[in-house]
Amino acid sequence: MENVKVCQVYWLGEIEYQQAWDLQNRLAERIAGGEQPPALLLLEHPHTYTIGRRGGREHILWPPEEIQKRGIAIFEVDRGGDITYHGPGQLVGYPLLPLAAPGWQGERLPQADFVGYVRKLEELLIRTLAYYGIQAFRREGLTGVWVNHASGEFNLPVKIASIGVKVDARGVSRHGFALNVQPDMLYWQGIVPCGLDGVQMAAMADWLSPCPSVREVAEQVSREFTTVFDTLIQWQASLPSGLYG
Repeated sequence: MENVKVCQVYWLGEIEYQQAWDLQNRLAERIAGGEQPPALLLLEHPHTYTIGRRGGREHILWPPEEIQKRGIAIFEVDRGGDITYHGPGQLVGYPLLPLAAPGWQGERLPQADFVGYVRKLEELLIRTLAYYGIQAFRREGLTGVWVNHASGEFNLPVKIASIGVKVDARGVSRHGFALNVQPDMLYWQGIVPCGLDGVQMAAMADWLSPCPSVREVAEQVSREFTTVFDTLIQWQASLPSGLYG
C-alpha cells in the first residue's frame, strides 16, 4: 500500500467563504512542502457571490441595497472564470492536489495538464449525477456541467455545476467546483451566471423528490473521486491542528 496515492477528505458543513479560502491556502502550503497528503474539502457556503479573474462587478444585477438586504457576501478571487453563486444547498468542492510533475518549477502548469484537470472535475460531477439518474454532459468551449432541463422548458441546455480553478506556482490546485443540489435558485437571478448571457441554472432537486442532502451527495462525490483521480480516499474527522490560526 506504500505506493497507493491517498487523498484526505474533509466535510466542513457550512463555512464562511473567507475561512474556507484561508484554509485552502494553508493546506496547499503544507501539501506543497510534503507535510500533508492531498486533500478534498467538501462544504457549503452562506450566500456568496465570487468573481473570478475573467469577471467583473458589472455582472451583478441586483442593486447594493438588495445585496445587503439578502446578506450576500462578495469576493473577488484568484480562480479562473467569471461570477458565480454559492449558498446553502449547494455542494462546493475544493480539491488541493499536487498536479505538477516532481521537480517542476514554473509560474504556470502546462495548458494541456490544466485543461485535463478541469475535464476530470467535469467527469467527476457527470458520474455523480449519473448515479442519481441525471444525465449530464459537457458543452464544447464552455467549462462546467450541463443538463437538458427536466421540464423541457428551455431550448438550450441548462447548467447544473460550475468549475473555476487555480494552480499555484508550486503546482497545487485551489478552488474547484459547485454542484447545485437543492439551493434557493432565486439568488442566481442577482447575477449573470458565469458571465454568460441567457444561461439558465438547474439543480438536482429539479429531478429528485426527495432530493438527497448535500452531505449525501458529498459522500457520492468522494466515491467517484476515487475512480476519476485514481486515489484512495480517507475521510477525516477533523482538520489538522493549526489550520485555523
